[in-house]
Amino acid sequence: MEEITLKKKENLISGILGFMIPTIILVVVVGVFFTGVAQISQSTINKQEESLHTAIARDIVQCYSIEGIYPPSLEYLEEHYALVYDKDIFFVDYRPIASNIYPDVTILRTEKSFVGNNP
Repeated sequence: MEEITLKKKENLISGILGFMIPTIILVVVVGVFFTGVAQISQSTINKQEESLHTAIARDIVQCYSIEGIYPPSLEYLEEHYALVYDKDIFFVDYRPIASNIYPDVTILRTEKSFVGNNP
């Protein structure tokens, strides 16, 4: 009788371990996957920000070299120099100083770019 009880306990323990180990492995794999996706997403946003800095600076200089004045607004760059960026992710503060002085440009990430990621 004791043998049957011991075998039942052993079967119960091996059944629980047989369920728990694959579940733990699955949770770890899923966690590693989502961590990797978050890091790739953050890296992509960083590269987009660098590209936006480069594009704005290039368009400002191009406008000055063609027209002889710096662009009066960011909208002017969008209309005449085909500047395109994701306004949900980046806020661009464009402050012209004078027509012959390089404008002050600040690029900030919005809160939407930090969803699920650390800033």
